[in-house]
Amino acid sequence: MAVKTIALTGNPNVGKSTVFNGLTGLNQHTGNWPGKTVAKAIGKFTYSEQEFLVTDLPGTYSIMALSPDEEIAREFICKEHPDVVVVILDATCMERNLNLALQIIELFGNVVICVNLLDEAKKKKIHIDLESLSTHLGVPVVGIVARSGKNMELLKEQLLQSSMRQELTSRQDTTTCETSNSSEDAAIASIQRAQSLYKQCVTLEQLDSNAYDRRLDRIVTSKVFGFPIMILLLALIFWITLSGANVPSRYLFQLLFLLRDQLLFGMTSLGFPDSLIRVLLDGVYTTVAWVISVMLPPMAIFFPLFSLLEDSGYLPRVAFNLDRSFQKACAHGKQALTMCMGFGCNACGVIGCRIIDSPRERLIAILTNNFVPCNGRFPTLIAIIVMFFAGFTAGPLQSMLSVMILVGVILLGVTSTLLISKVLSMTILKGLPSSFTLELPPYRLPQVGQVILRSVMDRTVFVLGRAVMVAAPAGLILWSLANLSVSGNSLLFYCTNLIDPYAQLFGLDGVILMAFVLGFPANEIVVPIMIMSYMASGNIMELDLLVLKDLLVNNGWTTTTAICTMLFSLMHFPCATTCLTIRKETQSWKWTAIAFLIPTVMGLLLCFIVAQTASLLFSFQIVR
Repeated sequence: MAVKTIALTGNPNVGKSTVFNGLTGLNQHTGNWPGKTVAKAIGKFTYSEQEFLVTDLPGTYSIMALSPDEEIAREFICKEHPDVVVVILDATCMERNLNLALQIIELFGNVVICVNLLDEAKKKKIHIDLESLSTHLGVPVVGIVARSGKNMELLKEQLLQSSMRQELTSRQDTTTCETSNSSEDAAIASIQRAQSLYKQCVTLEQLDSNAYDRRLDRIVTSKVFGFPIMILLLALIFWITLSGANVPSRYLFQLLFLLRDQLLFGMTSLGFPDSLIRVLLDGVYTTVAWVISVMLPPMAIFFPLFSLLEDSGYLPRVAFNLDRSFQKACAHGKQALTMCMGFGCNACGVIGCRIIDSPRERLIAILTNNFVPCNGRFPTLIAIIVMFFAGFTAGPLQSMLSVMILVGVILLGVTSTLLISKVLSMTILKGLPSSFTLELPPYRLPQVGQVILRSVMDRTVFVLGRAVMVAAPAGLILWSLANLSVSGNSLLFYCTNLIDPYAQLFGLDGVILMAFVLGFPANEIVVPIMIMSYMASGNIMELDLLVLKDLLVNNGWTTTTAICTMLFSLMHFPCATTCLTIRKETQSWKWTAIAFLIPTVMGLLLCFIVAQTASLLFSFQIVR
């Protein structure tokens, strides 16, 4: 039998992805729509010997082409002619959802309405007459609870029946599809009909004004408690990430270097030249091993924690709390979500900017995403904090103090994001902030298993793969600079000496600045490069923090140096992976260059101010 095509559509936050996962399981893949930067997901499933190909369309409130997401949903339904279009509705927000359903039924006759989240509607004492709704709409209606799998077999059965219709009833041709939905009168009529249907098919008991989610929203979105709760949650996530990643990272590092010894034995036995072994193992392999051991454990903890907040319904509250701040900066409230994604990886944060409809505001979010430190910059920040600012304490107190200082550094990054967004909106990206519909979904218990699987596969593995791809050639270049000598000194030595006078102006030194330059492919190797340069060993190695502090102090580090290095780690050019992602998202090398320069100039300016202020204070003390 021929494969039947199914299109899933619906408003954001109606559980569309959960329905898609319930239908297709793991038999799915993701990519981009042709010529677009909006992600698509396609999966397959078989029911009663009939194979189905399911396309998960972007979430949209309307099929009027106002955004790339809406344009894609509209074009697919109008021109790709799927066998069945499934419109997923949220049982707790039927009135707004019905507007989209009516628009799609008007365009395409073979529609199945899927009412999801019936369990949430029951909790809120919302009763939906599914039979009456089906009669009024003239299409099949199936009620499900996608999270628990309730009635998913009934949905599959309905899809089978609908797909077997011999003649698909397309209500309008492509030309009409292009014009009718742009009519303002048609849009108003659709909204009015949705309101009428809602009143006829949905009944509400007297709602308890002290319902759990409403009481919780009064706290987490309040002006008094909203921001403190956000900061505490952020600190908690970082504390769990940092505390939980230390031991696995150390063991992973040791495991990878045991594997290195086995590779050394094997390559030696096979007669590989000694120079080639050193290049491949000391250069490429060691750099990649360091990146993996430093990145993998924190990402494997941070991304699931972040996804759990997302799945529980809290992240939209973060956007709600920060919307006013971003609006004052003439930016988009959804930038708060993309900024949060940047904590795990700035490249992921840049990709996440696709959720912003306005091209101007999307570009602002892309250009400023690098102001929040990514997973690759945390090791540098944490090491400096522990060595120079929290080292006088011990045990849990040291971890808590380190997290508090780290949160302070992050808040500086968030403040810089708002400031630069405001500057951009007043200069090269002038414009007023656009309004957007922000839906606060109900609080739900996260599906831990699915969240972990999704975060590991879609985020952790993806980001780690990109980092390894850029770290491998970086290791080759780094090893070559550190081991190729001229007149008894390595090329790395000459490079650091050359830029040292300029670096001193910013409270740094040549080794620190060169470490950031050579760390462009992956921020994780900045500290190893410093160690290699100071020890003149030509190889990356791991040192205890006490030994590392002695090494840094013996090479001229002061408190000012530590502060400036932290500032420059927070604000400097994006890594190679993020730059390539910016180029892909903006389709412009010009905007990629601007995204490279903005944080770099900002970081150097702050370092210069700190260094010169410290120098003046020191001179003043000497004079006195």
